[in-house]
Amino acid sequence: MTRKTTLLGAAILAGALALTACSDDSVASHTDSMGSGSAASTSTSASEEAAFNDADVTFAQGMIPHHQQAIEMAQMASERAEDPRVLDLASRIEAAQQPEIETLTGWLKEWGVEDNGMGGMDHGGGMMSEDDMNALMAASGAEFDRLFLEQMIEHHTGAVEMATTEAGEGQDTEALAMANDIRDTQNAEIAEMRQLLTELGG
Repeated sequence: MTRKTTLLGAAILAGALALTACSDDSVASHTDSMGSGSAASTSTSASEEAAFNDADVTFAQGMIPHHQQAIEMAQMASERAEDPRVLDLASRIEAAQQPEIETLTGWLKEWGVEDNGMGGMDHGGGMMSEDDMNALMAASGAEFDRLFLEQMIEHHTGAVEMATTEAGEGQDTEALAMANDIRDTQNAEIAEMRQLLTELGG
């Protein structure tokens, strides 16, 4: 074997070794990249699953029956209220709160949590008692208007307190947005109802 042939063989062998090393590095790099991507995906998934907390659940479970009672009160106005401003307010309350009930119910389903229903709340949170509801149902005309406003002010005040708690302790971004909207809307309606009650001589 000549020196030239020996050198040529050595060069070919070195080239083959270099290609093998590059291939191994590429596979390792690809594997590392896949592992990193998988870990990131798992982390993102876990983060999405933990995007709510107990405060969010309490808010949704409590606000559903609270809204349901407000709608029940508002629906009484269509047959019993006298002042058109009370009728208008009742209509707005029902229109705003029914879609929120549906949204809140959807969140609980997403979170795998049961809806407590109307039995989930007592007289706390501004909820009316059975006697309160019976008194409202028995009233009509100007008496209904006055009683409706008085009760709904108390009812809204409870909702504002619940929303304020959620805004400070909740985690779910959509629930927080709803809490802030409820707080702003119902505070404005409380001011409106107090003014209307004054004008009606309440």
